[in-house]
Amino acid sequence: MPAPPRTIPSSLVLSDVRWLRSSYSTGANNCVETARPAAGPSAGLLAVRDSKAPDGPALLFSPDAWARFVTTVR
Repeated sequence: MPAPPRTIPSSLVLSDVRWLRSSYSTGANNCVETARPAAGPSAGLLAVRDSKAPDGPALLFSPDAWARFVTTVR
């Protein structure tokens, strides 16, 4: 089985997801948004995009990798 993609050129292809922002966001669109695709090749991964560019690329992380990242930066 091939490895899942780690980037998506445009997050618009994830049309069936709900993008979430941190409650710490100031509303100035200077944060990241996350979503959990339920279907397709990205299912089970966490998508992350820049809130200033909602049609831009998204990075994909395993839930464990994202949790380690968030724990490290806190």
